[in-house]
Amino acid sequence: MAMSVLVIGGGKIGTYLASLLISQGYSVKVIESNGDEMPRLKRELPENVVVWGSGTDPNVLEASGIRQAQVVAAVTGEDEVNLVAASLARFEFKVPRIIGRVNNPKNAWLYTAEMGVDVALNQADLIARLIAEEMSLGDMMTLVKLRKGLFSIVEEKVHPTAPAAGKPIRELKLPAKCVLIAVLRKGEMILAHGDTVLQPVDEVIALVHESQVADLARLLGKAA
Repeated sequence: MAMSVLVIGGGKIGTYLASLLISQGYSVKVIESNGDEMPRLKRELPENVVVWGSGTDPNVLEASGIRQAQVVAAVTGEDEVNLVAASLARFEFKVPRIIGRVNNPKNAWLYTAEMGVDVALNQADLIARLIAEEMSLGDMMTLVKLRKGLFSIVEEKVHPTAPAAGKPIRELKLPAKCVLIAVLRKGEMILAHGDTVLQPVDEVIALVHESQVADLARLLGKAA
């Protein structure tokens, strides 16, 4: 049975999110309160996906199948609506996973577990973090964020002058909360073992805690 996702807000973000989830086989419903948006939504999404009504109305939520939803994504353009919808989804309907879109960064502090929100999508904060990350980590690329951003799967090429270049993994002083997963070498993937010797321009894939990403970057990057 496909995972059920309820999207509250049929704007550009909600529509794109719904389209993406549908293409990946999820069961999706989209609630939109603005009647003027309904013709567009019904053009861009399957008609049985779209529900007209307020995402803060328990009756609309019930009729949209919220009791069967594993995830609710409240992504309207109004923080007040997103927070009320999140609270209803969590405390009235016991939805396991709630995602809320932060519109005004000054309201980000309200998006907490006490308000029913598991993950707050704060675009301004995300952009700032990405800029800071790019400036501080050199050539390291973040592939995936895990556990609410506490861990990342990252990729970086071994610089010819890096402390790690030419050494077997077992001899590296890796950060305590870091595991090397694989090495990409000349188009081939090598699972990382203790006796794997890192060569210049190898691409290393690692799982690392956010507090130790910079330590890993110093180990694989250009020597200071």
